[in-house]
Formats: sequence, C-alpha cells, structure tokens
Amino acid sequence: MRPAVRLSGLTSRSCRPIAAAGPELRAALPPPPPLQQAAPTSRPRHSFVSARGYASHPSTHPSKPPRQGQPLHHTHPHLVGSGELTPGIPASEYEERRRKLMESLPEGSVVVCMGGTVRLVSQRDYKFRQATDFNYLTGFNEPEATLVLESRPSTSKGYRYTLFVPPKDDHDTLWSGECSGVEGAVSVFGADEVCPLSSSALAAHLPALLRSENLFVSVPPLPSPSPSSQPLQPPPPRRRSSLLKLFTSDPSSSASWSSASDPPHLLISAALASERARPLEREVHRLRLVKSKSELAIMKRAADISAAAHTRLMGFVNGGMREDRLAVEFAYMCAKEGSEREAYVPVIASGANGLVIHYTSNDNVVDDGDLVLVDAGCELHMYASDITRTFPANGKFSEPQRDLYTAILRAQKECVKRCKVEDGISMNELHRASCGLLLAELRQIGFKLGVGDIERRLYPHFLSHHLGSDLHDCPTADRSAALTEGNVITIEPGIYVPFDNAYPKHFHGMGIRVEDEVAFQKDGPWVLSANAPKEIVDIEGLR
Repeated sequence: MRPAVRLSGLTSRSCRPIAAAGPELRAALPPPPPLQQAAPTSRPRHSFVSARGYASHPSTHPSKPPRQGQPLHHTHPHLVGSGELTPGIPASEYEERRRKLMESLPEGSVVVCMGGTVRLVSQRDYKFRQATDFNYLTGFNEPEATLVLESRPSTSKGYRYTLFVPPKDDHDTLWSGECSGVEGAVSVFGADEVCPLSSSALAAHLPALLRSENLFVSVPPLPSPSPSSQPLQPPPPRRRSSLLKLFTSDPSSSASWSSASDPPHLLISAALASERARPLEREVHRLRLVKSKSELAIMKRAADISAAAHTRLMGFVNGGMREDRLAVEFAYMCAKEGSEREAYVPVIASGANGLVIHYTSNDNVVDDGDLVLVDAGCELHMYASDITRTFPANGKFSEPQRDLYTAILRAQKECVKRCKVEDGISMNELHRASCGLLLAELRQIGFKLGVGDIERRLYPHFLSHHLGSDLHDCPTADRSAALTEGNVITIEPGIYVPFDNAYPKHFHGMGIRVEDEVAFQKDGPWVLSANAPKEIVDIEGLR
C-alpha cells in the first residue's frame, strides 16, 4: 500500500532525507529554519513627533549598527552566526582551506588569486558575485581584491597571507556604500598583511614574489564591456581596479611603458605569459570537490528551498499559464526564503519545448495536456542547488506519459543507489550504467532500439556533474576518477523523443528529465533534493 501523500517534507522511496544522513553529519547540521520570512529587527517601542511633524525615536542611537563592508555577525546577526565569517562558514574553515592548499603545493610556492570585478549592465553595477576560488580561500566578498599566499614552512601556519583590497573612498562610499578597506580586512579576515590596491603597493610587494619558480595564478574572466564609453553623470561607475589592467595588459604594447606605474603591470603580465605561471584552478578544485559539514549544511538548505519551490509549481501550474509566469513564481519562492539569486537561468519547458535540453526562452503558453519540465535551482550563500522535475500541467499523467516517466524514474533511482563510496564508482561508470538502464526500460515499453541508439538520439547529455559553489563545479575534475566521501554530484537521466517514426508515435514530443543532488557518504548516498516530489503518487497527490 502506498504511503499517504504529504504536502510538506515529501520523500520518495529511493531518496534519503536528512534523517537518513550519517549520524556524524546529522549531529553537525543545524536544524533548518522554517520556510518563512525572518523576524523583523527589534525597534524602540516608543516614539514622539517632533515640532516639524516627523516621527523620531527618543534614543540617539541608530536602529542598525553601521555597515562596514560585507555582512558580518555584529551587523547582520540574522544572516551570519557567531563565529562565522560568512553565513554558515566559520573563519577557521577558511584558514584550513588555505593551509591545505599550501601544503599541497611545492615548497616555496606563491599563489596569486584575483577576486571578481564589478560588471556593468546599462551603465549601472550588476549585482556582484565573488570569483569562486577567491571566495573559497578568503570569504572576502567585496569586489576588486587579490589574494597572495607565500609558502613559509618555518612559521606556525606554514604560509603568509596577504590581501590587496580597494582603500576606502568617500566618493565610492556615497554611491555604493562602505567597504571593509585595509583596516577591516586586517581585523575581520585574518590576513597577515593587507595593502591598498595601488600601483605603489603592487610595485613594493609583487615583483619579488613573481620570480618564484612555483607560481600559481588564477584570474577571473574579464567583465562585460559597458554599452557606452561615456558614462552617465551622476554617478560615474565604480572605479575600475588597476589590478585588472595589471593582469590583462599586453606586455608587447608600447603603452605599457607610458607611466611610472607600468613596470609592475608589465612584470605580472610577463609572468603570466611565462612557462613559470601555472593555473591555480586545478589545485583549488581538488579541495573544493570534497564538501565539509558546513558546506553540506548550506547545500541541504539550498536544496530544501528549491524543493519547496518545485512543489509549489506542481500544484500551481495549469493550462493557459505562461512559462515565464512559472519562472517568476519559482524565483519569488526562493528569494523570500533567503536565496540571493538563481543558480542559473531556469528551464520551464512545456510540451515539445522539453526536447530542447537547455530551453530558456520560457515564453510559450502551457497547454492542458502538456508535461512541464522544470530545471531550476537557487543559490544560497555561494552554493548552488540543481533540481529537475517533470510533471503534468493538469495534475494527471496520461498513460503514455506515465509509462515513459516511470521508465526514466526507475533508471534514475537505480543510478542513485549506485552512488556508494565503497564501490569506488566514477562518473563515467555511472553514465554508462544509465545508458544500459534506459535501454532496458525503453525496450519494455515498446521502443525498438539497438546498442548506441540511446546515446545518439534519445539521451544526448551526460548523466551528472559536480555541484557546489558553481553549478558545474570544479570543471577540471576527472570524470574517470573514483567518487569519494564529500563529493556532491547530480544524477539526471532524460529521454527526449523527437517526432520520428522510428519511435512509438504516442511518445513523440515528450521530453522528460529527473534530476537529484546526491552527496557521497560512508553509509550510502544522501539525496539532498529528496523533498522535491518525484513519485507519480506524490506529484498527482498535490492536486
């Protein structure tokens, strides 16, 4: 007998909800906050009306502590807990990451890791997101900064930690708010030395470091160009870091010698172009692949927020509704629970639009008998969620829809079961298994397929990818490597049946994908996205 349907905290038979996680991890995870708005900050109860008629408080103290850059515990206790440097991550964990990185590199190594820069949209600052590797090593979530780590085996930490940050500037403060500045970066982020981001500071510190035989460098992508070279007045855009020019200037250009500040620019550009400079990404990705208990707690919360939004759409959609209305509803549900942004542009594909793997137009109208494929997830505190569900717009699967969906779901659940640490399975092996499972399932419902037909036509994408601070996390990871405890991957088989008489006609135009986030644990796979319904009985029970 099937269990009764529950509208909150839904679990499927193949999923391991939080209660099924390992005992050590369960003990480390804080209870998730309720899915509701945070309580308002307390205010003085009494106020009076001044002679001008304006309400004011009898206290002379401001209602909020002054902001000093990014959110901290004493300015944003509703976001950052005591002892945490960023939401959910203590300062000690950032120090441990830096230590592990430097211990993994040859003695005498130097790391130069550049943070993200401000990007412009319509001549205004776009919402800033820190460069992922820089964030992982520092927790410093303000733009246009750079990290330098120097190997120092003789010291207690084993390395020296220097930050270059933009100095405080009255003009920038007026338009964009406070930044941490040199003083804040010293007191909050634990750097051994903090320098203002200026040509003189760079000239004093970097040339000697860049002579290292073991130089590891990470430079984020260049910002999108502004639509116009003439900014509107006021305000001018936030000043661009000279460091961006420093890392991207052409050492062969005569303009590089045009001012006294150019020699360090030329030196670093030459160093980056030399064979000495090695990419830092692969070294950091080895660490990022293994998620800590703190990281898993954030990812579980992000998955819960996204799962609740998926559940809402399943009970909300109906024929005649526009796809973009569903996209907005999903984004709203996630934002009101604390998500800072969507992890990626969502796919809201109704009917035959589901045949397009990354359909993001989201501008069509849902028909009553359509299947709706929703691939969407939120980002929470720099960690992504990634869930796909496919469900009927009218709340009831037709027989062909039910048959094809069941075939894919069975294959998906079997792949999840195989995510075991002790088996040493790889992503490539999981993908090959998914192809065989789908082949067997489709043959049972009338598809006449040979070996290779699945991969060539019906299942054109890979089964999984790593998930973490980036949606496709750690792209330098080897797909043939054994997956270990702390890895988080997606499991997302899909079948996309074209309008082709080689396949049963009653399945034509159906695109179905089922995707979960799976964390590798010693006692078995932990499905972070288990609260997003995927069993047919649970989906249909939402109506």
